[in-house]
Amino acid sequence: MREQPAHLSVLLEEALDALAVKQDGFYVDATYGRGGHSRAILERLGPGGRLLALDRDPQAVAAGANTADARFTLVHAPFSRLARVLADAGVAAVDGVLLDLGVSSPQLDAPERGFSFRSDAPLDMRMDTSCGQTAAQWLAEAAERQLEEVIRDYGEERFAHAIAKAIVAARAGEPVASTRQLAALVEKVVRTREPGQHPATRTFQALRIRVNRELEELSLVLPQALDALRPGGRLVAISFHSLEDRIVKRFMREAARPDALPARLPVRAADLPPPRARLVGKPVRPGAGEVAGNPRARSAVMRVAEKL
Repeated sequence: MREQPAHLSVLLEEALDALAVKQDGFYVDATYGRGGHSRAILERLGPGGRLLALDRDPQAVAAGANTADARFTLVHAPFSRLARVLADAGVAAVDGVLLDLGVSSPQLDAPERGFSFRSDAPLDMRMDTSCGQTAAQWLAEAAERQLEEVIRDYGEERFAHAIAKAIVAARAGEPVASTRQLAALVEKVVRTREPGQHPATRTFQALRIRVNRELEELSLVLPQALDALRPGGRLVAISFHSLEDRIVKRFMREAARPDALPARLPVRAADLPPPRARLVGKPVRPGAGEVAGNPRARSAVMRVAEKL
């Protein structure tokens, strides 16, 4: 395996400020990655503070296994199991939860993981390589209609119908099993694309989201994270595409509204049930300097909610 470039954590200082880290607090980094956010949280914690990190990627867990800090625990688990991980650790409530969503740079930059079309490699795309179906396996058996729906809905790809037909036609001759093979197939179908974007970008995003159930995982973890927070605790979520951000935005807005009551029920405003959370500030995006140093940060948006 070739040496990987250094991973740059997106919106690092902004995320730490949003968490409002207390020295004796208990925090969860639900997407450890290569530990950039976790290391920064540990730097702000005092001797009595604690940090619990999760990651579904065995390589990420292996990378963090040598962190010698008694305040730190790293668990191999998808963040959709957050409540179970906290219960197993005997933790009743935490002061903050951080979600840095999407695929990480080390995953993109490792050809053998199959996330990118820049190198030819087996079409894997699993974040957890210890279980589940690879992208190639799913492509081999999915019906044309399924292919079209996934590429359209998860990739927001307007040529989804034509791409799905091309995949079905191609696999009749041989399996679509490598990144370059899929990219070339899509490139023949998609004749126009936004400047600077490869024709297969949206299709690869769609397959990755489908293989890893990313949107389902996100929908599962958000209520668990809010439930785990003690009053005043912060939920910080960094999204990298509109599908993720839409789920985060909707969840936080609904949590910040009082429970709905039947129409015309004679209840005074002061007696209305309070909302579970409040929105903190406006959505935060990387500045020009961060994007210049890390182009992958350009689509990031951070949203913050505080439990009431």
